[in-house]
Amino acid sequence: MTRLAILSDIHGNLPALQAVLADAEQQGCEVFINLGDTLSGPLWPAETADFLMARDWPTIAGNHERQLLTLPRDRMGASDRFARAQLNERQLAWLAAQPATCDYAPGIFLCHGTPGSDLIHYLLTVGPAGIRAATDDELLDRTGDRSEPLILCGHSHIPGERALGDGRRIANPGSVGLQAFHDDHPLPYTVENGDPRARYAILEAGVLTFRQIDYDHDDAAAKAARDGRPDWALALRTGRMEQGA
Repeated sequence: MTRLAILSDIHGNLPALQAVLADAEQQGCEVFINLGDTLSGPLWPAETADFLMARDWPTIAGNHERQLLTLPRDRMGASDRFARAQLNERQLAWLAAQPATCDYAPGIFLCHGTPGSDLIHYLLTVGPAGIRAATDDELLDRTGDRSEPLILCGHSHIPGERALGDGRRIANPGSVGLQAFHDDHPLPYTVENGDPRARYAILEAGVLTFRQIDYDHDDAAAKAARDGRPDWALALRTGRMEQGA
């Protein structure tokens, strides 16, 4: 039985990616899937691109791939601007070839956010009070007529799995590269996993196992700090957005 490693939201964090790969191989994973938001951030975008291009894993684009490929630089966020400036034409072409979604295999569908949007969280909903679990009706609306028994998504950086009443499942492996962040779409909210370990999931015979992997997060935090991103440095070091929270 093939054992799949499901990765998402690497965000250029090469040490975290390498630690996840080593753990997944030790766990017997034979196939690797990447659900997008692969490079953007103040870390190692070009090196991460080369690492992944050499492995040619099935990969879809996230919102950050779309943004750094299509927005003018003066409209990009700081993470996309940093990554865009580091990437060569070969690496940009690799990003541009990634589909937004993928019918990966019979019974498995891949998307970054939801089947219809790379910016909407699937298992979570952003509201005036912050972020909360999606209701059953919200999950049904986001799933629409997708009939696959398993839909794999990323974007929120929070690992989790939910089942619809008809047995269809939606699962998020969590983020390889960043365990906390602030965002303002569609309203301001904060995500915090509470520790810096890299996240991914293993899929075998329909069963998902969520993994949390130690890596040299202090090195990643130091890199973010050197490149003027103290917010990322704190998130990488602690998995939180406020010191002592």
